[in-house]
Amino acid sequence: MDTLLSDVWIDALGWGGSALLVYSLLQQRVLRFRTLNLVAGFVLIVFNTILGVWPMVALNAVTSGINLWFIAQLRRQRHDAASFEVIEVGLDDQYLRHVLDTHGDDMRRHQPSFSGRPGPGQEAFVVVKGDETVGVVVIQREGDTAHICLDYVTPKYRDFTPGEFVWRRSDLLCSRGYRRVMTSPSIVAPYYDKIGFRPSGSDDNVFVLELDQDEAAATQRSSAV
Repeated sequence: MDTLLSDVWIDALGWGGSALLVYSLLQQRVLRFRTLNLVAGFVLIVFNTILGVWPMVALNAVTSGINLWFIAQLRRQRHDAASFEVIEVGLDDQYLRHVLDTHGDDMRRHQPSFSGRPGPGQEAFVVVKGDETVGVVVIQREGDTAHICLDYVTPKYRDFTPGEFVWRRSDLLCSRGYRRVMTSPSIVAPYYDKIGFRPSGSDDNVFVLELDQDEAAATQRSSAV
């Protein structure tokens, strides 16, 4: 009886690890894929060690090591401004239109209030990593306040917050006369409280960031040197 129970648990461990490995391959989000693949690798290392299948132990150990390296790199880049670049684009820019059309349905799920196209008086920025587009930001001016109309991240980079590099680049907004940034209450799963925004007070779903004028001036001076 004990032997049968032990065999059942060993089989469950093997099937569970294999199922998790397959599930990890279905993930669009790169950090989630690596994390789930790593957990599956650890489970399969235990499973194959129990069975004494050493080639498979070695294989999963190597893939787990590769996953650990990539996870460390991804987490290091997560809030590293050097890993992402913010590019201002015109409202009629063809590539901007392509991104908005390609991800339109997903954008509406995460920010239902966005019409699908930037309107007059708005400004648009594309966030890239190398030659990959990872996000789009659209803001609307109201005096010296930049209202966030769209802050979208592509599925692959959904574990990151590339929009933060627009807000952290104080010189980018201050040079245009902005003094603060205000979020939209319709944004799903906002991350703003984690990067320096504070609740507006009038609405718990709205966050405000006061831009650092001194930091912006220092950045502009260093760029001019």
